[in-house]
Amino acid sequence: MLSYRHAFHAGNHADVLKHLVLVQLLRHLALKETPFWVIDTHAGAGIYSLDSEWALERGEFVDGIGRLWERTDAPPAVAHYLDAVRACNADGRLRRYPGSPFIALAHLRERDRLRLFEKHPNEADVLAHNVREAGRDAQRRTIVYADDGFTALKALLPPPPRRALVLIDPPYEEKRDYARVGSTLRDALGRFPTGCYAIWYPQLQRHEARELAFKLPRMPGVRWLHARLRVREPSSDGFGMHGSGIFVVNPPWTLKAALQASLPWLAKVLAQDGGAHWSLEDAG
Repeated sequence: MLSYRHAFHAGNHADVLKHLVLVQLLRHLALKETPFWVIDTHAGAGIYSLDSEWALERGEFVDGIGRLWERTDAPPAVAHYLDAVRACNADGRLRRYPGSPFIALAHLRERDRLRLFEKHPNEADVLAHNVREAGRDAQRRTIVYADDGFTALKALLPPPPRRALVLIDPPYEEKRDYARVGSTLRDALGRFPTGCYAIWYPQLQRHEARELAFKLPRMPGVRWLHARLRVREPSSDGFGMHGSGIFVVNPPWTLKAALQASLPWLAKVLAQDGGAHWSLEDAG
């Protein structure tokens, strides 16, 4: 299926968690002078208009970034994430939301590089257009591939600088995406064991989602950090996303403390009912 469009969901609570972690990983990578790559296996369109028909149809950003936009009491890691979103909204009004590619672009330095995969042909075209619109520096640092990131990732590993962040965040529309996440990660670690990998997944009432959350922390021989954020009780009809998780392999030492300070605050601010909850586990 090629029907998924992230514009319907841009800026929701799952994006808040994913992109908060992404910003922390990028900031850590930039502490060393050595260049690094960012590889996004499911890049989407790159940036989204929150006043578009698609975004307004569901209005998911209202209970995500919308709840944080005017807060002045955010923990440092949340504040860093908000700075990345505010950079796309110079007039101070929340109109645009940067996806992972544009958050990454904002953190790249002269010799860093961005590699983006997007299988959906229309989304890939929009992504390429958005990168061109971002200017010559963005184009010089970025390559957009209209390809399946699951299968094409292996051709880029290991990257030339031997430092990279790989973001794996498929839409999970197809059940096999859950299994492909695990096999892709195992293959990638075999090719590039020292890379940093961030795997996002939804919390849903379906077997595949629960199984992935169970299996990822049981991968042998890897250091990992596993953050989960639930904003409501699972619905009685079994449908809908009630939270999300992000599993980071080879996390920087700074990430755990940043999330310990951020997740309780996010669970409170983003809570839609009394079922809001957070957790943070690590190994290695």
